[in-house]
Amino acid sequence: MGVTGIGGFFFRAADPKALGAWYAEHLGVGAGKYGKWEMEAGTSVFSPFAADTDYFPADKQWMLNFRVEGLDALKAELEAKGVAVITNPDWDVPGIGRFVRIHDPEGNPIELWEAA
Repeated sequence: MGVTGIGGFFFRAADPKALGAWYAEHLGVGAGKYGKWEMEAGTSVFSPFAADTDYFPADKQWMLNFRVEGLDALKAELEAKGVAVITNPDWDVPGIGRFVRIHDPEGNPIELWEAA
């Protein structure tokens, strides 16, 4: 018995409807009724960071990380839609995977992770 996974991620938005539509269009997240979508089984990380971390912006309390397949293709698709994609070879970890970062229209940081 105990926790078996994350059942949801809820956050405030200035324009919840528009932001929900952005996530559905650009990442395919929450496109179903009530924002639901079926996830594939896989690794999830739950990790509080120190209050002074520089791993994501200091003015944000969280950074969402999505597991993805085909990171290069997704990166190209996002860039074609005008989404700024940030890369840094230092973020890539052998045996763990590759990472890129984007921000949603309200400035929330999102990390996209393709596992090794």
